[in-house]
Amino acid sequence: MTSAQHHADSHDLIRVQGARENNLKGVSVDIPKRRLTVFTGVSGSGKSSLVFATIAAESQRMINETYSAFVQGFMPSLARPDVDVLEGLTTAIIVDQERMGANSRSTVGTATDANALLRVLFSRLGDPQIGPPNAFSFNVPTTRVSGERTSSTGETVTIENEIYLGGMCPRCEGMGAVNDIDLAELYEASTAINDGAITVPGYTADGWMVRIFTESGFVDGTLPIRDFSPEMLQDFLYKEPTKVKVSGINMTYEGLVPRIQKSMLSKDVDAMQPHIRAFVERAVTFTACPECEGTRLSEAARSSRIDGVSIAEACAMQISDLAIWVRAIDAPGVGPLLTTLQGALDSFVEIGLGYLSLNRPVGTLSGGEAQRTKMIRHLGSSLTDVTYVFDEPTVGLHPHDIQRMNELLKRLRDKGNTVLVVEHKPEAIAIADHVVDLGPRAGTAGGEIVFEGTVAQLRGSGTLTGRHLDDRVTLKTTVRTPSGAIEVRGASSHNLEAVDVDVPLGVLVVVTGVVGSGKSSLIHGSVAGRDGVVAVDQGAIRGSRRSNPATYTGMLEPIRKAFAKANGVKPALFSANSEGACPTCKGAGVIDTDLGMLASVSSPCEDCGGRRFQASVLEYRLGSATITDVLEMPVSEAVEFFAAGESRVPAAHAILERLNDVGLGYLTIGQPLSTLSGGERQRLKLAMAMADTGRVLVLDEPTTGLHLADVEQLLGLLDRLVDSGTSVIVIEHHQAVMAHADWIIDLGPGAGHDGGRIVFEGTPADLVADRATLTGQHLAEYVGA
Repeated sequence: MTSAQHHADSHDLIRVQGARENNLKGVSVDIPKRRLTVFTGVSGSGKSSLVFATIAAESQRMINETYSAFVQGFMPSLARPDVDVLEGLTTAIIVDQERMGANSRSTVGTATDANALLRVLFSRLGDPQIGPPNAFSFNVPTTRVSGERTSSTGETVTIENEIYLGGMCPRCEGMGAVNDIDLAELYEASTAINDGAITVPGYTADGWMVRIFTESGFVDGTLPIRDFSPEMLQDFLYKEPTKVKVSGINMTYEGLVPRIQKSMLSKDVDAMQPHIRAFVERAVTFTACPECEGTRLSEAARSSRIDGVSIAEACAMQISDLAIWVRAIDAPGVGPLLTTLQGALDSFVEIGLGYLSLNRPVGTLSGGEAQRTKMIRHLGSSLTDVTYVFDEPTVGLHPHDIQRMNELLKRLRDKGNTVLVVEHKPEAIAIADHVVDLGPRAGTAGGEIVFEGTVAQLRGSGTLTGRHLDDRVTLKTTVRTPSGAIEVRGASSHNLEAVDVDVPLGVLVVVTGVVGSGKSSLIHGSVAGRDGVVAVDQGAIRGSRRSNPATYTGMLEPIRKAFAKANGVKPALFSANSEGACPTCKGAGVIDTDLGMLASVSSPCEDCGGRRFQASVLEYRLGSATITDVLEMPVSEAVEFFAAGESRVPAAHAILERLNDVGLGYLTIGQPLSTLSGGERQRLKLAMAMADTGRVLVLDEPTTGLHLADVEQLLGLLDRLVDSGTSVIVIEHHQAVMAHADWIIDLGPGAGHDGGRIVFEGTPADLVADRATLTGQHLAEYVGA
């Protein structure tokens, strides 16, 4: 190859050679630039390892290295992915389903350009005119400044009471809510601070947080708090920030109440760690701010109006309505600004988020909503030749909305960008210019590229994805008869319009409707939470990085006992959190190096090689395996290992069978829970819930992250659950699940205030025959009716 040819190739290709991250087996692949490439394969086949852990990770690492050493010092240190060659990379922007920031000041409007554009609009057209754009920002306080300043000519000028105008409500400081803290939940009045009087999480008697109080000189750490003088109690609870020396170190002393408000109450409650969230819910009462009525804005910012509408009212509108209002503004002087704002709002509507409002806190968005909100930032971007990486962008989307998502992905490509998409849905795979299929199976049986080419070539390829691409579940000829019903009357949370519905029991019920139609509001608001109803969602599972499927499901307990019995030793030896732990890393498998203000760095423990146990424990075996061997087994292998012979452990085997049933056979039983996707977390919870039959199970999109070949297995599992006496209610967009239902409840007809009504109740066959709703039309097309 000539150097000119090589240069042309690298200009048009991202070249990967010898990728070995996670389960990848020395993978080599050429990905065309400025095209839309979809990565397919069963869960655990290596898609994310190739796209996120190799390509995107190396792009991020190389970008970080372009910053100065000073700036790099504040960034996490990224290791180079395990790959021989990576050529032709461009800047990678990852658009994932991670929930957006924990900052409770962040709203849909502030997370995109929409609020900034609205503020400029109101500063130009608002009547009365109250000042610059910041005068409409709830994150900027109004401040008065006095003093001397040097002018541009070098003269000293005295400034008297100059006002910097911000739009923050002074009462709630732009939070929209005021909080009332129950002091009895903060401390034990009969106890001294030195003896552990402070009951706030993180305030241990010997920790720095408490030593600042006891060594500041403001309070007496040996006195019970009830014996404090009024001045001492005031200093303990409310003192303004004051510089003090603690153990010779300069620190800032501040009263306990403002300290808690800054460290805990400025965060979004939904994103808090479970123990802190429990404390906040116990100790703090939030109410809408009486001064700004929850709008977060100052009186001046609320008084300025355009065509009778204030910025607070504009941000509270459904975005689809706000777009119509903006379009009606007649102001030629700000024409370009209006065009840009209209484009931003139209993007929300186009992407299926028109039912949101700009004042919606980002912490309340679902994973799919968060991903689409991030996407809006990039649709308006003038960047080109960027690599956009999407993780299942169809999650949470109705077939009607998937068509719109496809158009947006193509638009990003047509601007001259490389678009990489990890996806399972056939409607999304269909628009690919190029497909890379990984497999052949999951875990150690995957990690290879089994196909590269066009969608048409994939169909004839014989791979698992190719064979199942055109799978269609047929409508049931007979449906089950309900054994009763859950009656819902007058449901009106969020956009529901006093909905009355009977949700049948003893059958498979599927709840459908476009995004924002009210499905979750109905089921999570009026069905989940009742006696005997168990909701299994995709939310995070509580537990540390030491938690894994073996500890979470309880199977590790009988496994440890079996190891102990076989070797005549104590079960605690086979716990990495107890006596068997490697003394160097205390059973964590890694050593954390705290770099103070910089990010801490984790490295594998050299003494145990990351295996977490002390060497002597690994001399004990159950059958042919050590405890580490067992924790590294995939579920599918562990099922057989614990089924018979000297390694037979019936209690563990029963749990492993359920994990296999829900499609988690490829997970190793010692894999940290923190590494699981939303769909995997839901299936793990489902495996646990299956132990008790005869209840009502609510599942929220259980097909998330499932390969086409695994959807059939899920349908079989749902059938077995219903046949064993469990009522199953599924919120789902996947047409295979709709077709397999006994009963469908369809909400709509649209989203937001255009939804919130029951538009169909009945069997899938009736829905298809009816074709009166969007769901009916798409399902009819799917089953070929």
